Amino acid sequence: MTPEYPLLDGNTLPAIGLGTYGLNEQSGIEAISTAIVDGYRLIDTAYNYGNEDVVGEAVRRSGIDRSDLVVATKLPGRHHGFEETLASFEESRAKLDLDWLDLYLIHWPNPRIDKYVDSWKAMIRLREKGLARSIGVSNFTAPMLERLRTETGVVPVVNQVELHPYFPQGELRAYHAEHGIRTESWSPLGRKSNLLEEPVLAEIAAARGLTVPQVVLRWHVQLGSVPIPKSSDAARRRANLDVFSFELGEAETTAISALEQGRIWGADPDTHEEL
Repeated sequence: MTPEYPLLDGNTLPAIGLGTYGLNEQSGIEAISTAIVDGYRLIDTAYNYGNEDVVGEAVRRSGIDRSDLVVATKLPGRHHGFEETLASFEESRAKLDLDWLDLYLIHWPNPRIDKYVDSWKAMIRLREKGLARSIGVSNFTAPMLERLRTETGVVPVVNQVELHPYFPQGELRAYHAEHGIRTESWSPLGRKSNLLEEPVLAEIAAARGLTVPQVVLRWHVQLGSVPIPKSSDAARRRANLDVFSFELGEAETTAISALEQGRIWGADPDTHEEL
């Protein structure tokens, strides 16, 4: 069983999730439904992934009780605003064909547009109605989180950000810890980089009889962050899930964190704009 973390709102979040970006059509349905059967309980999608219908069908096909799953999706930048957020949520819910969503996130803050507080207020309304059981954000900085807290009194339960050994986000994680926000890691394995070829990771993996991705995912778990790895390969997905039967030593986690270089994706939340 995957461990779970308590959230600020009284709900819980599995300690690892399945990323679904790029999992589309019939092969995507099969990959996601198989992953659910294999033990994944947090399924992460987004309006802009264009596969909410695929995720919904995979949930139904898996045969796993809906109440045992945490299905998350995200509001796209072009739908920021109070009424726009309510309408976008209903569109996502219809595509997923689910009675409720377990976790609804603002995908990017788009600060130049400056409507993310309005969207947050709409999400508070959705939570009050029971349509979104937990609400959070993605790619928000500490000042943005502070603004939501001071202007609405409601703190996001989750902030999903780029996080991997090249970009450990120490300062932001400290802010999250101070305010009870659970960190989620997108691109936890540093996709489109040389991270998985780092000698220190290979040495740790070889010494323990593990795969390099398992070592990196365990590093996330020990930071208290929820990694959201994606793979279309069933064996890799099962290996990625199997990171709760061992523990890295302090020297190992320190060596992994020392790989820090900076963002891979170059998407600075203060300037990046998502449509």
